[in-house]
Amino acid sequence: MRFQILDQWLDWQLQLHTKSIDLGLDRVSEVADRLRIGSIAKQIITVAGTNGKGSTVACYENWLYRAGFSVASYTSPHLLRYNERIKLDMQMVADAPLCEAFEVVDQARQDTSLTYFEFGTLAALWLIQNHQPDYAILEVGLGGRLDAVNIIDADLVHLTSIGIDHQEWLGDSREKIGFEKAGVLRAGVPVVCNDSQPPQSVLDEIERLGCQCLQYQRDFNIVECDEEGKLDWLGSELKFRLTPPLAGIHQRQNLAGVVAGLGLLLPLDRYEPSAVAQNFDGTELAGRFQRLATKLEAEVYIDVGHNHDAAKALAASLSVIKQPSSRIVVLLGMLADKETAKFVAEFEGIVDGWWLLSLNCERGLSADAIERRLDSTVKVEYKFSNVEAMINHALSSLTNQDIILVTGSFVTVELFLQAL
Repeated sequence: MRFQILDQWLDWQLQLHTKSIDLGLDRVSEVADRLRIGSIAKQIITVAGTNGKGSTVACYENWLYRAGFSVASYTSPHLLRYNERIKLDMQMVADAPLCEAFEVVDQARQDTSLTYFEFGTLAALWLIQNHQPDYAILEVGLGGRLDAVNIIDADLVHLTSIGIDHQEWLGDSREKIGFEKAGVLRAGVPVVCNDSQPPQSVLDEIERLGCQCLQYQRDFNIVECDEEGKLDWLGSELKFRLTPPLAGIHQRQNLAGVVAGLGLLLPLDRYEPSAVAQNFDGTELAGRFQRLATKLEAEVYIDVGHNHDAAKALAASLSVIKQPSSRIVVLLGMLADKETAKFVAEFEGIVDGWWLLSLNCERGLSADAIERRLDSTVKVEYKFSNVEAMINHALSSLTNQDIILVTGSFVTVELFLQAL
């Protein structure tokens, strides 16, 4: 075996290919053929879109497992441990089988160069195929059409909401991005379009391929009901009363889409309505408007949101929990390819103070660089070179009346969790 330790494998993979992102299916398909990657599960759900992919995967995974099915999932990126990316029956894969999978991929690739993501995707597919679950839920990493996950044909395609992100690789409009996302569709394969106003490029591709499609707010919806804390999911023939399993007002739409998808996979009318609701109980996903118990007196939330639409959702969720006596502070760290000013603008009238964090990583912005991108009316209170300095300041300055949100990037949240 080339390496015995997981971190050594990961460090080596980062240097293997000349580009960190190199979209295309030729290399990964070639190695997949050598690995004999084929039928990895009885049913495959592919999840693509801009925002809400991780939440969607978590809801499908939890529901199907609680319903008695064997499940596997592949997501990216991770927060603290690479192992988070691959789960077999709700359990993160351990280091030893991951290293074994990497060795198998390394042997099969011969002299083919693979990106970090391609290498990991092939390892995940090999592990899932060995597990042979009833359902495999695969999250697309970037785009869809040319993403490594797209070498696998889905039995259900789930498209989350589509917004502007990763323009360098996917295009600078929703129509162009939608076309890339729609590349995971297959002829005749049913699709959930969990966007009330999807790009025309997506609708055109659905029609061209003859896919049965359930669209948010056209074929199904989720609304508040007369029972506090619960929502009614409404379809053409079915209705379910649900408790949102994940925090944040934006999670309602994600939940609605998953119920629609389950209806395409399973005869949900065979389940008691209470069972449909209870199978979502216990759904967890780190870093999605997650409230943390910390040594800080203030309420602490973390969220990996990093684009304009994510900011809208976060602002809406903050507005719900804000009290007249509350002071809301945001610790923001972002990458250079994100639209910082648009992200921050969504919080106008909600956030009382901005704390900026330097990200010392590839594509990371310094706190000074973030400030230069912002409108002069934005109240930047403090800039920090590291999270530890921010936590020390928060300990002495925030009270139990305050709320702090840590957001802007997976890296920002990861650094904060590590510091805690």
